[in-house]
Amino acid sequence: MKKLIILILLLISYFLFPMLVYAGDIPNRIISLSPNVTEILFAMGLGDKIVGVTNFCDYPEEAKKKPKIGGMSNPSLEAVVSLKPDIVVMTTDGNPKEFEERLRSLKIRTYVFKARRLSELPMGIRELGLTLGVKDRGETLAKELEGTMNKVVHSSLITPHSSPKKKVLFIIWPEPLIVAGPGTLIDDVITLLGAENIAAKAKTSYPKYSIEEIIRQAPDVIFIGKGHTDIKEVSENLLKRIASVPAVKYHAVCYISDSIYRLGPRVVQGIKEMAICLK
Repeated sequence: MKKLIILILLLISYFLFPMLVYAGDIPNRIISLSPNVTEILFAMGLGDKIVGVTNFCDYPEEAKKKPKIGGMSNPSLEAVVSLKPDIVVMTTDGNPKEFEERLRSLKIRTYVFKARRLSELPMGIRELGLTLGVKDRGETLAKELEGTMNKVVHSSLITPHSSPKKKVLFIIWPEPLIVAGPGTLIDDVITLLGAENIAAKAKTSYPKYSIEEIIRQAPDVIFIGKGHTDIKEVSENLLKRIASVPAVKYHAVCYISDSIYRLGPRVVQGIKEMAICLK
């Protein structure tokens, strides 16, 4: 009898848990306040339910056609309210906490996507899918991502960890010189690929770096993230000033797409791009 009661309680918990997570009706009007969230929503087949995105949400192509609510750090409260969302999906990485509080004060439902590291992405997708009433789609997308990442990790693209680690620098912007430091998605990827991020011991996630430090550290490979301008032209002066380091001297400078910046389904593409450059 005791076992039967436990079984019944487990079954109730299984079916009741999603309802508790939803904390309301399944949303039909969704606003996304982050490009990576927008990509995840489209990947889960929720594109038709998205009624607003940020100015930086440019993938997939359909995202560009959605009404804009401003930037990530400065979204327009008026624009958000005017779109009458059932839920606003935010992130802990880029959206101000104060904006979430203002939305809640107006009785607008919010959800915060908390994944910030590569290892946290699959669970973040599962939880988001559950919250938005598409648990199965979230689970499928998370499993696909896990499977693809696992294949990349065990493919010939990855440098064996027993080999001497290549020293790597990832440049976010050349002038002023900003690089990817500890606690970032990019740092996670560099570690995953069996390389050493020379900025890993910096005090901030995206530190300002010096020419002298690059020359002293002598990276074997330099990655430069593609921005919304001609990044190769913008980087010319910097590369001339560090022409003596191995990465520049032996033509190991690689330009990487913005997929590596976004903690979403396309991050695997960025991992592959970086892996190829490290071979």
